[in-house]
Amino acid sequence: MKMKSIVAGAAGIVTGLIFLTAVFSATFFLTALVYRNAGRSPGPLAAQLINSLLGLFFVFLILSGLGFIFGSRKASKRRGMFGPIIEALEKIAKGDFSVRLDNYLRAGDPVGALARSVNEMAAGLSQMEAMRQEFVANVSHEIQSPLTSIRGFARALQDEGLSPEERFHYLDIIETESMRLSRLSDNLLELASLELENVRFEPKPYRLDQQIRNLILACEPQWADKGIDMDISVEEVSLTADEDLLSHVWGNLISNSIKFTPEGGRVFVNLHRQEGHVQFRIEDSGPGISEADQARIFERFFKADKSRNRSRGGSGLGLAIAKKIVELHQGAISVQSELGAGATFTVLLPGK
Repeated sequence: MKMKSIVAGAAGIVTGLIFLTAVFSATFFLTALVYRNAGRSPGPLAAQLINSLLGLFFVFLILSGLGFIFGSRKASKRRGMFGPIIEALEKIAKGDFSVRLDNYLRAGDPVGALARSVNEMAAGLSQMEAMRQEFVANVSHEIQSPLTSIRGFARALQDEGLSPEERFHYLDIIETESMRLSRLSDNLLELASLELENVRFEPKPYRLDQQIRNLILACEPQWADKGIDMDISVEEVSLTADEDLLSHVWGNLISNSIKFTPEGGRVFVNLHRQEGHVQFRIEDSGPGISEADQARIFERFFKADKSRNRSRGGSGLGLAIAKKIVELHQGAISVQSELGAGATFTVLLPGK
């Protein structure tokens, strides 16, 4: 093997010398021909300098031409190998996420691994695009509904024959729908800030049990009006967290439990420490959530019962926001439920 390398190196040197000799010889004869036709020639030193410079120029020109030819062939061959992948990437760049390279998925082949990565990227981008379109459609739908009500009742107010009671009733509906639009806008901005992690996060020590008791008392008109039995078992718990952000979580879970619990029903709220965590659990005796809906309950705009939520002003953003806030605190939120057997939401937060 060593002898072959020596021979190959010697052959390369000899080939190079022959090439240089041929180029400089051709240059010498070319300049001699030019001098003869011109009828005059420079001195020996100038002639030698001119021949050397022209020879180097021709060597550079020939090597550049050969490099371009062989480089083009190599690029063409490489393009032939990666051509379908390059075409797929160009389509993806233009917004076509349906491309797949299933014919190039060969095990152990680098090209196959690259094709698999392209397929995964296209599938991921396709899913993101579908989510974006669904988000836009949901936002449009949520905005259109209150706008339709406002426009309809504003037109009805133009009827001069309305009684004062009817007029005030229509104005009350317009105000309610306007507040619904405002809440939707606030929730969208808050969710966007949480997803971009632009929200102000200021964890401080505070009494979590007092916060939950105060929120339950603030909702007393709602659960007292429905005759709901509020069963509260809350330990004294101090937690280092963002009190304002977590207030959204507890407020949403408590109001949802009251909202979906029938008259005379029961809501159980429990707070205690558990193996280095703080556990908040809220159970209601409402209609429950199906297993299929539980898998999507924390998605933006998802509503397990769209007609019921709409009648009560829900936008389907509350649980999505709650999940983001809990995750921002390095915690977890989950749901357990059966149809007809109520629902239980559990929040686990790190805390000593």
